[in-house]
Amino acid sequence: MSLRRLAIVPARGGSKRILDKNIRNFCGRPMIAYILETARKSELFNMIHVSTESPQVASAIESLGFPAHFPRPIELADDNTPIMPVLRYVTETFQARGQIFDEVWLLMACAPLIEVSDLQQAAQLLSRLGQSRAVLAVSHFPAPIEKAFECDEDGVLVPVSTDVFAMRSQDLKPKFHDAGAFCGFPASRVLHSRGAGDFARFTAYFLPRHKVSDIDSEEDWELAETLYLGRAALKKNERAP
Repeated sequence: MSLRRLAIVPARGGSKRILDKNIRNFCGRPMIAYILETARKSELFNMIHVSTESPQVASAIESLGFPAHFPRPIELADDNTPIMPVLRYVTETFQARGQIFDEVWLLMACAPLIEVSDLQQAAQLLSRLGQSRAVLAVSHFPAPIEKAFECDEDGVLVPVSTDVFAMRSQDLKPKFHDAGAFCGFPASRVLHSRGAGDFARFTAYFLPRHKVSDIDSEEDWELAETLYLGRAALKKNERAP
């Protein structure tokens, strides 16, 4: 029996650092269009739902051919709301409508570099893990975090740790961060979650850095555009005779 999967794309309308970033034009299309199309082309999901309180976002996704099933409650749409209560609300709402899912996938609205194969391979990984774990897309830090600096008010650099600067970078164990792209859960883990949830029992799906686009600033946006256009140019050259 095939698994029933629910994809949830959180897309609040209240972005402050980058105005309307979820529907802002990104290389010719609304930002959110990329992850929605990738999810649809993956053929993994029985339902793709955009969770938003914004009429503007709802209108934008409907113009892309994705229905706005129901709005997100205002109390789950402020700056301090964790993502897990949003996932639980959406899953429970569909469940109350008689639509039951085996897996719940969080797909980030600002992840235009993710490819169909990433979602498909991550889904295969989650299926192998069964109900005991979740899958989180991660990428490695570009430099050893042990050699990080802090910067004081006068611009003076202060090592976070002085014990590791004599060590070779290759002798330090790699560290990884949430890629801001996607996460897959057994539905039971979402439905039984409490508060913000936790980061226990996650398995890594590794993304190369050219697919990572955690966008919180204009600099992040420009970098994501550069990566997207650069990858598109490389693929075009690969197809050329």
